[in-house]
Amino acid sequence: MRFTRVLITGLIVIAGACSGKGPPPAADLAHPATIKDIMDSMIDPSADFLFESVVQIADEQGVREQAPQTDEEWQQVRRHAFVLLEAPNLMVMPGRRVAQPHERSENPQVELQPEEIQKMVDADRPGFVGRARTLQEAAALVLKASEQKDKTALFHAIESIDRACESCHLRYWYPNDQRARQAAKEQGLVVD
Repeated sequence: MRFTRVLITGLIVIAGACSGKGPPPAADLAHPATIKDIMDSMIDPSADFLFESVVQIADEQGVREQAPQTDEEWQQVRRHAFVLLEAPNLMVMPGRRVAQPHERSENPQVELQPEEIQKMVDADRPGFVGRARTLQEAAALVLKASEQKDKTALFHAIESIDRACESCHLRYWYPNDQRARQAAKEQGLVVD
C-alpha cells in the first residue's frame, strides 16, 4: 500500500514538472510557396475539377447531365474539396508573399501587379482572411454534398466556390475590371 502511495505521488510530481514547461515551440517551417503558387498548384486545379464535375451538356444528342455516379467519382470530389478546405490556411499564413519578386502580371491591362496586390492584402488582412474563410465554407458544402452523394447540393456548393473565388479576385487581383464587376453584380455577387 505504501509503495502505491509513493508511486502515485511520484507520478503526480513528474506530471507537474512536465506541465510547467509550457507548450512545445512552434515549428519553424519555410514558406517557399507564394499565394500565386498555392493558387496555381492547389486551388485552381481543384476548383476546375469541381466546376467540371456537375455540368449540363447540350448538343445534337439533346441535353444531358454529367455528375458523379460511382463511389470513386464521389471520392474524387471529396479529395478536391479537402484541398479547397486546407489551401486557404496556407494562403493566410503570416509572412506568405503574393508572388516572387520577379513575377509580373500576365494581363497588366486588367490585373494588378503582384506588389500592388501585396499592398492591398497587407492593408486588408482581416478581409483577406475572411475571404479565405468563405472559400473554406463553400468547400465544406462540397464535402457535405460528396458525403451525401447529392448532385443538386454539389451544384449549389460549386456555385458558392465560384462566388468566393470571384469575390477575392475582384477585391485584390483585378479590382479595376469593370466588365468583371458588372458580371458579378448581375450574378448577385456583392462587389465592394
